[in-house]
Amino acid sequence: MTEPTSRGPAEARSSADEPWNAVITKKQIGYASLVCFIAWVASVYDYTLFGTLLPVIADDFGWSTAKATAVNTWATIGVFVVSLVVGTMLDRYGRKKTLILLVIGGAMSSGLSGIAIGAASMVIIRAFSGFAVSEEVVNAVYLNEIYKKAKGRGFMYSLVQSGWPVGALLAAGMTSLLLPVMGWRGSFFVAACASIIVIVMALKLPESPVFAAMKEIERRRKAGDAEGAARLAAEHDVEINTGNNQGLKGVFTPELRCHTISLSLVWLFSWMAIQVFAVLGTTVLVEAKGVSFESSLYVLILANAVGFGGYLTHGWLGDRIGRRSTVLMGFLLGGIASLLMLLGPASDGFVYVMYAITLFFLLGPFAAILFYMGESFPAHVRGTGANVAHVMAPVGAIIGSGLVSVLLSLGVTMTWAAILAGSLPLVLSGLLMFGTRQVDLHEQNAFEEAAA
Repeated sequence: MTEPTSRGPAEARSSADEPWNAVITKKQIGYASLVCFIAWVASVYDYTLFGTLLPVIADDFGWSTAKATAVNTWATIGVFVVSLVVGTMLDRYGRKKTLILLVIGGAMSSGLSGIAIGAASMVIIRAFSGFAVSEEVVNAVYLNEIYKKAKGRGFMYSLVQSGWPVGALLAAGMTSLLLPVMGWRGSFFVAACASIIVIVMALKLPESPVFAAMKEIERRRKAGDAEGAARLAAEHDVEINTGNNQGLKGVFTPELRCHTISLSLVWLFSWMAIQVFAVLGTTVLVEAKGVSFESSLYVLILANAVGFGGYLTHGWLGDRIGRRSTVLMGFLLGGIASLLMLLGPASDGFVYVMYAITLFFLLGPFAAILFYMGESFPAHVRGTGANVAHVMAPVGAIIGSGLVSVLLSLGVTMTWAAILAGSLPLVLSGLLMFGTRQVDLHEQNAFEEAAA
């Protein structure tokens, strides 16, 4: 890369007066990556902590397994409702401010969870974790624009997105350490404290020059400077808002409609599997494979450590064979691994290994798919397109958790409930990638080499 690491006085004034022309330095790229990574770790910590502690919370409140999963389902409906506002926040307030607001929302969901008094209050409080889980779509849009001229940016993003297994590891690890001392309520308070650190760090982030350009283009257009708006739009590869190519209309045009629908369904089905095998992983291991809760925590820690490697592997592979193909193969292999785990022998060694492989191919592809969304949608609908697809994640979680609850209440075993609500949807999500847009890998590599 050839970005300068320092600026002269004239250039600094230009960046201040014209933020759309700001030069993002290597140092700023590194800092943005670090903050987004920590923000995602804190968000995942909060989001998965509830699922990890659910068996203990259910025991404390006297809930049956079916009622516990039902509470999780209703909470996830709240997550979906909260997630709907993220796209508007990205376009109105910018990438940086939205990231800060989402982390604040995640801190609220963590802190207030520790004072829940029953099912209703827990459902309302956990709805705010929709801000936490939506933080990854902000990362995807923001870093895609910050990494605009960086070589190997897919792998760089995989390092950030690997915050999922790191956050899940912390949730499981801290639970095993804090649960005997502070109880499940204290565990949530610790998660809230972690988010406060992120808020302070995020205040120093640079805003995306692309977002600044979009706002300036709109300002010039409204001021009657059509020529200036068109010139700036061409410089930053951003389309002028005509009212017909923006928002939902923009992502459902004939050339994007199949891509948008397919990608949205990929998120829906893959998040059914996330809900079953990641969020409710301890419940599935305890009920389906006879693993004790204490042992399930250790299995969760081990499996998520392997999942961390999955993120880096899929990020690296996406730079070489294309992120679309990487996601497709990963989800298919994850679905097969989960089927083998659920239908195979109940021996500890087999269960541990197959669960780790399942998370490797379930979590890893998200390092590729999130960055792929930024590549596959044109710049003028990048935020909207990414959010339209991403809001289907909590819908998938609702369906996954709800389907498990219904199947268990009908007397279906946890093994088959997990297969129907988790394994098969994961296979479907891989197949649905055939309906998404193909990004020209040769052009992408040529662009990176030219920018290096």
